Amino acid sequence: MRRSPLFLALAALPVLAGQPLLYQDGATRLSGYLAKPTSLKGKAPGIIVIHQWMGLTDHERRTADDLAKLGYVALAADIFGEGAAPRDTREAGVLAGKYKGDRALYRRRIQAALDTLKAQASVDPGRLAVIGFCFGGTGALEAARAGMPVRGVVSFHGGLDIPADRPVEPIAAKVLVCHGADDPFVPAKDVAAFHEEMRKAKADYTFIAYGGAVHAFTQKEAGNDPSKGAAYQELAARRSWQHMKVFFSELFDRP
Repeated sequence: MRRSPLFLALAALPVLAGQPLLYQDGATRLSGYLAKPTSLKGKAPGIIVIHQWMGLTDHERRTADDLAKLGYVALAADIFGEGAAPRDTREAGVLAGKYKGDRALYRRRIQAALDTLKAQASVDPGRLAVIGFCFGGTGALEAARAGMPVRGVVSFHGGLDIPADRPVEPIAAKVLVCHGADDPFVPAKDVAAFHEEMRKAKADYTFIAYGGAVHAFTQKEAGNDPSKGAAYQELAARRSWQHMKVFFSELFDRP
């Protein structure tokens, strides 16, 4: 039986599609992206997705959609603000540096996203987590360091450092770090300092280093030339996603 063009067009649409979601941090408008499971009974765990230094892109939207397919409500957060996404890597470096240099502001933007996610009727406010990529990986760790009401955080190829003058505080949230073993942007001293910080914080943490992976290994947009220091690596991307799924299964008591 021949299908009409309209039927074929509808069939080509994704089974699940998220939608833009505007929210605020004080007077600053933020433009996020919310994805929910297509069929949801009761309330689901909520996941914040924090973007890399180029701001909220299709990479984070796809991640939110993929999390929704796993049964989570996912909000891809906007840290920089509506209309403030960088136009190039130079601007991205300036913006990312602003938030890494002002961790209080960075934490406030993450908290605004968490408050927005918790307000969703489909979200169980007692079962929350934060994940992030590169710049966003730093943010996920900041959520744990700040004692935000989350069960766990996942950093994908994120920065690991903290300000030198900050005391180490206890960390209650569980922590998963998915790290490129050959990431040139995270020096060995930062890795060693992170392990020491987690020990002092008495954190329940897991640190996984993927051999041959450099920075941005989950992002196809990073290209495939590891000599540049940032590149997609399919094997590390696939393995880290599976490690996150296992982490969440334990975190939320799900099969």
